[in-house]
Amino acid sequence: MRARLQAKQRRAEADNALGAVQLLEHVPAHIFKGCVIGGYWPLSGELDIRPLLRACHAQGHKLALPCTPRKGYPLIFRRWTPFDDLKAGPYGTREPYPEKGKVKPDLVLVPLLAFTNYGERLGYGGGFYDRTLATLKEKAEVFACGIAYAAQEAASLPTDKYDQRLDGILTEQYFRAFN
Repeated sequence: MRARLQAKQRRAEADNALGAVQLLEHVPAHIFKGCVIGGYWPLSGELDIRPLLRACHAQGHKLALPCTPRKGYPLIFRRWTPFDDLKAGPYGTREPYPEKGKVKPDLVLVPLLAFTNYGERLGYGGGFYDRTLATLKEKAEVFACGIAYAAQEAASLPTDKYDQRLDGILTEQYFRAFN
């Protein structure tokens, strides 16, 4: 709990209006190329990825946003374009309507509170992304790309056997792939 509070404070201190634009400068085109991209609708304080999602759509990428199921289940990704209406979801999220088709993304953009140089991620504690990544990776190769401000990097984080590591991190200052 303490790690989450500290991470939220670091993120709040790093939050700025330019982060969303600066993020675009560091997108690894070779990783994004040809992927179905599973994004997310940013919550207050999270780095705003909507400009990135709009740019990906303009380049012809198929996009999806997660729908949050009951606790204990993985996220469901549904098709989405920047022109679609969204409905209110749990925890203050926005998500596609149920009539939008389900898709399995090849690249999942993952929100977080903190990350390490080893690809460890600290989320909000519900385990939704850990369950989702574990389920997706059972069936196909999926690239999990964390999205954060560079200031959200931590030397270490509390993790357990259920925590899924990131394959890369995209910040307003750099992209880094993890081994």
